Amino acid sequence: MRVRHFGFTLTELAVVLAIVGLLMGTAMYTLSAQTEQRAFEETRRRLEAARELLIAYALVNGRLPCPATGATGVETRDAVTGACTGGNYGGFLPARTIGFQVTNDDGFGLDFWNNRIRYAVSGAVDTTVATCATPQPNHFTNAANLKANGITCSPTDLIVCRSAAGITPTACGGIANQVMTQNLVAAIVFSTGKNFAPTPGGSGADEAANLNGDPVFVFHTPAPDYDDQMVWLTVGELYGKLITGGVLP
Repeated sequence: MRVRHFGFTLTELAVVLAIVGLLMGTAMYTLSAQTEQRAFEETRRRLEAARELLIAYALVNGRLPCPATGATGVETRDAVTGACTGGNYGGFLPARTIGFQVTNDDGFGLDFWNNRIRYAVSGAVDTTVATCATPQPNHFTNAANLKANGITCSPTDLIVCRSAAGITPTACGGIANQVMTQNLVAAIVFSTGKNFAPTPGGSGADEAANLNGDPVFVFHTPAPDYDDQMVWLTVGELYGKLITGGVLP
């Protein structure tokens, strides 16, 4: 009597292995996508938290802080004039100054990928408005001057563009390329994303525009060469909070 042995042929084994590999690849892709989404959402949450802390800081101190540009996450500011001595546009979130959590040992605020969160604050106001023709300097970073100048003084430097194409060091190059105009933005907080382009030109022109030290920034949906995340504080919201809190007028 012949005994038949049942088993997989080489062809059948190859098919099974191919199916298993496909399933594992799909699972890994799904897990990676979920991880990326969580990273994006957590970084967004941190940026929003930083934005709320900036408002809280302004309510307590009557002004916005300057960026941190030194060795620690403390604002770099002239205590007398309120001038941001390290510049208004190319620094980091002053996490230690505003009490932001999730920091490194030096007190710099971090995004999900442990990159320092960036921050810019307006340093100029529109003097073409009659009631703001001769404002005191450092409007947003000097409490006394902010109160003296009043809410008719609006920013005129920070601007958010859709693309780096056609931008200049002071403008988006056209209304169609504007996300936020120059008389609306008091401060900007942003993350350089997973790819962390630390210097201009790191991952593309749009990201480079956010790191070149001028008041023109770029924000749009994620793309292969752009994964920066950004939030901003409008002057209307800032003034509204300060009026409600009794800081202004």
